[in-house]
Amino acid sequence: MSTRFRWMGLHRQEVALIAVTAVWGSTFLLVHWAMQHSGPWFFVGIRFLVAGVISIVIFRGALRGIRWRDIGAGAAIGVMIHLGYGLQTVGLQTIDSSTSAFITAMYIPLVPLAQWAVFRKRPPAMAFVGAGLAFLGLLLIAGPDAFALTLGSGEILTMISTLPIAAEIILISVFAGRIDLGRITIIQLLTAGVLGILTMPVVGEGLPEFSWIWVGCAVGLGAASCIIQLTMNWAQKSVSPTRATIIYAGEPVWAAAIGRIAGERLPAAALIGGALVVLGILASELRLVRRRDRAVEGRLRP
Repeated sequence: MSTRFRWMGLHRQEVALIAVTAVWGSTFLLVHWAMQHSGPWFFVGIRFLVAGVISIVIFRGALRGIRWRDIGAGAAIGVMIHLGYGLQTVGLQTIDSSTSAFITAMYIPLVPLAQWAVFRKRPPAMAFVGAGLAFLGLLLIAGPDAFALTLGSGEILTMISTLPIAAEIILISVFAGRIDLGRITIIQLLTAGVLGILTMPVVGEGLPEFSWIWVGCAVGLGAASCIIQLTMNWAQKSVSPTRATIIYAGEPVWAAAIGRIAGERLPAAALIGGALVVLGILASELRLVRRRDRAVEGRLRP
């Protein structure tokens, strides 16, 4: 098969990550609706508790023979999920979505650096090129309002949220090949959910009034979160943290596409930004294929 077609091809794990990234991007509208009827930590807690219950149903027998290292790995990832989603949700109460998207995109260049620090192996240059293109694309998608940072509480909390988001991706890769898939999914989701509820009295957040809107959003996002985390745990056994991050960078592109279907018209800069995100993904894939081609050529030489 020619090189051109090979580098454009994707492994099934990468296709799965692209699919869950689309699901991830489509959840923004549900979160926006829910925040009008619920506090952020309550909603994060209920969302992930629902996801945890769904994962228990799926992996009914996974908890038999559970080990302390399973609990430790799942809890570590769950803490990062709790902090990342929670702080980002709190930030969205006081800043607009374009500013939040720009600040959150900081996790994209953070992951290759964190991978370098954790695995003591510098990612190839094209990994940084792909991450840089994706980050620039997200910057254009966010629009000019993203530059009007006043560094209020919302901006600061969202900026802090990028650290656990990057840490979550790294931890999933660290534990993905060592821990049972079902166990780690159940534990990390339940950990994030329980911590969300426990955070409420700490920050002085009360129970919201009953509303079918936040109930429906929590159930829908709980199912989506279960699918997303399960797929990440499975796919990142073979997809590197940097490569996965480039794919996850497509999340606001999918969100923008959903907005377009709902009647929103994207400015030219946002369309260019989406193209740059896709280019970042392709640049990373081109790097991987070139490496394989050199290895093949080396074996064929006499």
